[in-house]
Amino acid sequence: MEHQELFAGFVRLHVLHHAAEGDLYGQWMIEELGRHGYKLSPGTLYPMLHSMEKKGYLTSRKEQMGRTFRRVYRATPLGLDALKIARVRVREFIKEVLPSTE
Repeated sequence: MEHQELFAGFVRLHVLHHAAEGDLYGQWMIEELGRHGYKLSPGTLYPMLHSMEKKGYLTSRKEQMGRTFRRVYRATPLGLDALKIARVRVREFIKEVLPSTE
């Protein structure tokens, strides 16, 4: 993904947004991010999910899907708080960088 380092924060916020809405798993998140123009490989997304879990923003559990297991993620209370703060800051950022329509 071009400018990967610059957009990594947007990707994390996107993950947190969906994890706040409900359960998510890695492959679904890769496809969802792809619909928004982000092209992430499993080798990029999964370490990000693990890092967000280690920092306390996400929690996960294993679910069995036939013979395989899938790790399912969900936002924690810390993640929900961080998302609330991020939404305020994103709104402030948008007001600053987008031209006024008035």
